[in-house]
Formats: sequence, structure tokens, C-alpha cells
Amino acid sequence: MNEESEIFDIVNDNDEIVGSASRNEVHRMGLKHRSVHLLIFNKQGSVLLQKRSMEKDTFPGTWDSSVSGHVDSGENYDEAVIRESWEELGIKFEGFPEKVFKVDACKETDNEFSWVYRYFSEGPFSPNMDEISEIKWFSIETLDDSNLNDSSIYSPAFSLIWSELMKNPEDYSNTQI
Repeated sequence: MNEESEIFDIVNDNDEIVGSASRNEVHRMGLKHRSVHLLIFNKQGSVLLQKRSMEKDTFPGTWDSSVSGHVDSGENYDEAVIRESWEELGIKFEGFPEKVFKVDACKETDNEFSWVYRYFSEGPFSPNMDEISEIKWFSIETLDDSNLNDSSIYSPAFSLIWSELMKNPEDYSNTQI
């Protein structure tokens, strides 16, 4: 689906649907809407990150969650993470990945309420090269030692999500493959 034809639900401060608009209108007007992020961990406890395509309208060429995408109009968060995982990495889920926590709409998320999910896998993955220029495993230590607040390297949404996750890392990175 191209960006002109994508329709998102607009939500209020309580994440309740109050209308809908095109992707371009939602972003241009800074309206609150919804997204999902999936963090994929391997047996070593590393997290798979995607480098956003240079064609992306926000934060092109930056490292982001394993999967990140908008919730389309009429879709719920769980449906969106299933669809986005398939579209971006070719992951076909039998059920839903584990829901971990929710981030409120803010500047870092581009006014998106975001549910963060977790999944354990070694792959294989089939990155959609229209959306992703590269995928790479990052150790927790590497991310801890990097400048997560540099928005030329990491998307602000990922930096916020990772910071939240690292408040209790033992809760989220346990290997369960």
C-alpha cells in the first residue's frame, strides 16, 4: 500500500478512536495515532534491529526496532504486529507475540501510542528491502555503550523503547527459544 492511500485511525489522549485520516495528513498535522514495535531476541540475548530504508518519510537510514509500523484504520494492535512482521521480515506467527508494554504518544514516537511486543527467534528472516536496508543483531552491551540519543543513528522511538526496556532488562531479554 502506498503512503497516499494508507488510512490511520486518529485517537485522543486516552488512545480512543475519534476519526481517521490519510498517513500524510496524520503526520503533517501531528495527529495522535497508533503503531507497533516488535523486538526479536536470539539465544544469546541479542536483539535484531532493522535499518530503515532511505526512502522512509521519518528517520530514514536509522536503526529501529526489529519490526515497527503503523496500525491501519480498523485494525487493532495485535493484528498490526502480525501484518507488519510478515510485511517487513517475512515472519508468519501462529498466535501473537508477547505484549510487553505500551508507550504513550509523545514527540519521540511521532505522536503514536505504541505497543511493544517481544519474540524469540534465530530466523531466518526475509527483509523487505523497500522498507529495510539492513538487519543486524546487537548485543545489549553494544546498545548500552552506544549513543542511543543520536537520532542520526537510532530512531527516537527505538531509543525511548530501549531505555524503557532497560529499566528491567531481566524481565525482557530472557531467552525462551
